[in-house]
Amino acid sequence: MATRYDPFRDVDRVFNSVLRQVPANPGMPLDLYRDGDEFVAELDLPGVDPASIDIDVEEHTLTISAKRDAHTGEHVQWLSHERPTGTFARQLTLGNGVALDGIKASYRDGVLTLTIPVAEAAKPRKISVAVDNSAPTTIEGESTESNGATRVPESANA
Repeated sequence: MATRYDPFRDVDRVFNSVLRQVPANPGMPLDLYRDGDEFVAELDLPGVDPASIDIDVEEHTLTISAKRDAHTGEHVQWLSHERPTGTFARQLTLGNGVALDGIKASYRDGVLTLTIPVAEAAKPRKISVAVDNSAPTTIEGESTESNGATRVPESANA
């Protein structure tokens, strides 16, 4: 029986093994939610030196970068090395409805929390209706006139 050689099978096998070794989003998983008048972004950065965290805003792009160093030394012998190391970056595109100058950041227990306030112009507001009492008011009621005009009762004008 003849065996057919498929050159793409080997390439596919190598490609899949490489993909299994690289996490989908190495280093910075993100939770993003709205809490009242602000957006909150929480990024997991365990083992990161807080001094290495850099947050920049340019136009409507928020860029977060951080560095996690590997343990190195003359006597270090790795048995398993699954945690990603190096410099990580994440970008978020912010809409027009946020106050870029009011962004706050804090780092606690390996979690970077960004608080992004909603801009005043983007907040929903209630518009009150002014009542002008000087304009004539028509109240429909029983007609007592023979010409079909509606008569406004005396108590309605008070």
